[in-house]
Parts: sequence; structure tokens; C-alpha cells
Amino acid sequence: MQLTPRSWCRAADAFARRRPGRVVAAVLALLLLALPAGCGTRLPADAFTARATPTSGVSGGTGSGGSGTGGTGNTNAASDTGVTAGEIVIGIVTSLTSPVGSDVFSGPRYGAQAFFQSLNDHGGLHGRTVRVVTCDDGGSGVGNQDCVHKLIDQQHVFAFVSGSVLDYAGAPYVSGKAVPDVGGQPIGTAYDRWPHLYEIYGNAAPRDGRSVGWNGTLYQSTEVFRFFKQRLGASSAAVVAYNQADSARYAGQLKAGLEAEGYRVLMQTVDFALPNFQAVAAAVRADGSQLLFDAMDTRGNAALCRALDESGVTVTAKVTNVQNWSESVRSDYQSSPNCRNVLWATSSSLNYEDQQYPAVHDFRTAMARYYPDRAGQLSAWELEGWAGAQWLTDALDSCGAAPTRSCVEAFMNRAEPYDAHGLILPASFVPQPPPSGPTRACLNAARWQDAAQGGRGGWVTQVPSMTTNCYDVPQLPYKP
Repeated sequence: MQLTPRSWCRAADAFARRRPGRVVAAVLALLLLALPAGCGTRLPADAFTARATPTSGVSGGTGSGGSGTGGTGNTNAASDTGVTAGEIVIGIVTSLTSPVGSDVFSGPRYGAQAFFQSLNDHGGLHGRTVRVVTCDDGGSGVGNQDCVHKLIDQQHVFAFVSGSVLDYAGAPYVSGKAVPDVGGQPIGTAYDRWPHLYEIYGNAAPRDGRSVGWNGTLYQSTEVFRFFKQRLGASSAAVVAYNQADSARYAGQLKAGLEAEGYRVLMQTVDFALPNFQAVAAAVRADGSQLLFDAMDTRGNAALCRALDESGVTVTAKVTNVQNWSESVRSDYQSSPNCRNVLWATSSSLNYEDQQYPAVHDFRTAMARYYPDRAGQLSAWELEGWAGAQWLTDALDSCGAAPTRSCVEAFMNRAEPYDAHGLILPASFVPQPPPSGPTRACLNAARWQDAAQGGRGGWVTQVPSMTTNCYDVPQLPYKP
């Protein structure tokens, strides 16, 4: 069965519940802790041979034809809120101008917008175009509530898609209005609590609105650490955290997972304002740590890598998270090429570099056409934003010419796992009992490699297939 929340994907929950006036902007950079070293999927083995495919041939708006697209608009009628004879109104809420900066949250929004622009350019869906209405909540709970009310009450959106927000304070209102929210990034715990909310990775928690997860308990699994133990023969790891409560809490989760897999763990803490990364480098050298994990933001990671390079310290792998699986690594780690070349990232989605997969090729083609200026910001999150839009589109397509919210939710809640045409590991939202015993967990992995002789370099996938890179691993309960 599928078990969520995602492994190591909830560490910034405390930030997501705070009032913005009480949080210093610099500390908010720790939000990056929310996107951890690894987020696999947990499904039975047969799920990977039972992938969802649309009956109409809709495939990322690339004009593949089929009965679901094209010119049937003159027979359409308004079938639900946000649906007219000629268009469907979809909302995207993003913490675009949050205190942590515009690049942190923007990826999913651009990926989803590129998908819908491509879809519209190839005939739309059943004669309708998709009109996307965006809202920037500024990274605050108040701003998020304002966005949610604006898009539901004034813009009358049919659904939300590919959201990426710091504080999803509007989630109770979205759920109360029964507005589907498809493919959002699970930064806090809203997607583990409220019905009608469907995160990009799937979720097996009850989501009844009463409590988070299973009566307030969430579970994390250890497939990331198992992967590095088996792939690289690693048996020791260092975990670096700030002297800040949420950073320390996440570091503790990393330590628990590593120890559950038999690692020897070195814990290192640095001052948030004046971190002494040279001391960390010396400790890592003395310990002989093979892997390096952290509970820090990009700024801290880049500074730590500089210290390692300057001290001549090498590790087998510096493991980063899916949010940092991006082109910005080129510039973020420019002054630490040795450390950059041992960067690894794991995820539940395909590598955006792997254009041999048709869905990834469609994504890259659309991004190059509609957002050419973002070539240096391509990321796993943009790809997952595209996948979220694909998911909602396939759900809409299943309704035929008269889409309704209830029909879309029936698609989202069906037993058959969905993989966004192979972009993500199969995911579903069928509620399951509290996890017990080991679970089958799968993940993708890539390593950054600078190209020789002036080549471009980039993220190179390190597994033959993310659907077969699977492990039977323990599940560790925790309270968010």
C-alpha cells in the first residue's frame, strides 16, 4: 500500500504555522528543510505495471489527438463553477514574493503554466481553453487566505493546481468549498489533513479534516539511506544543522532514519548567524564520514561546500533535496567544484534532463518555447508542476464534455495509481490503515557532473528506472 507523508518531506511544518510577523526573513530560509534528501513512493509492486493512461490521448498538450481534444466547443455548456462553453478557469497560488525569495517557490507555477499554454495551443480540452489565474500570497498565512478567497469567491475557479506555498492557511476554506486542489507541493501538513487536497506524491492518510495523518501521527521511511548504503557502500554519515529548533528537529529525523539503516552518524551544529563551517569540515575529515546530509538552506549548503573544498575534505556524496535539483547548482556552487561534483539528489519524479522520455521532452519543449528566459532555473519542481497540470487535465478529460468537480475527484480518488504519463512514481489517494511493518519504497536519483573539456554538464540519472529502484524499508512514526 502507499504510505504518506513523503519520507522526510515535512520538516518546515513549524514555519508554515507561524504568523509572518513573528518570523525573521533570514530564518524563513530554513523552509528549504521541508524538501528533504529523499521522497520515494510506497506502493505494491504491481502498481508499477498498472499505470494510468488517459482514454482520450491527451498528453501534455502536444497535439496527440484523440477524442478528448479539439473542436467540440460549440456543443459545450456550463457544467460547473468555472466551466463555460469555451473555457475552464484554473487557479495557481504561489509564494512568489515570500521572504525566502522568488526562486524558491516559483518552479511548479511555471511548469503548470507551460503545460496549459501548450494544451491551449493544440486545441484545448473538449473545445475549451484553460484560463489560468495566478495569485502571489507573499509567503504569509493572511496572504494565502486572501488569494484563496479571491480565486474562489471572485474568479470562480474550477480547481487549483500545482500550488507551492509557505503557509497554506486557506486550506480549510478550499476544502470547505469542495474545490479540488491537484498536484500541490506538500510543504506543510495541509495535504495530510484536508479532503479535496491532492498533493503531487499521493497520500494514504484519512484526510478527514480532524487531524493530521493518522490521529496526529505521520510516518517516514528510509529508502534514501538504504539506496546510498547499497549503491555506494556507505556506512557513515554526517548531519549538519543550525542551532535553531526546526533545523535541529529535522536533523534529528535524518539521524533516526540513518541509524535505522545501520549508519554511524556524526551530528554537527553551527550558529545560524555566524556558522563555523571550517570546524564542520575538520570534524567530517576526522570522522571519515562518507555521506553528508544537512538541515540548512541553500546559503548554508553553498558555504559548507566552500569550506569542504578549501579544507581539501571529500565525501562520497553530498546529498541534497528535490527542491535543489535544479540548474541553479551551476551558480550556487560555482566556488566549490569538488563538492558540487559529489552532489546527489533524490525524488519521486523523472530527471528533467532525461529527454528520451516523451513526457520530459514535451516539458522541455514547452519551457523553451514559453519561458526561454528560465533556462537557467529549470528544476525538478518545474517538472512536477507540469505533472500536476497533466494530472488535473487527465481528470478533466475523464469527465468528457461536461466536467464537474465531483467527476474530477472521482478520478483523483480511484484505486488505480496514476503516474502523469511516467513523470512521477505511481501515486493514489486511497485511505489506508496506519502503517505497520516494512513498506516497499521506490525513488529516483541523480548526481551532478561537470562536463570535461568545457562541456555543459548537469544532472545525470544514476538508476536504470525509478520504478524498479525499490527497497523494503521500515516506517518510523513521528509527530509533526
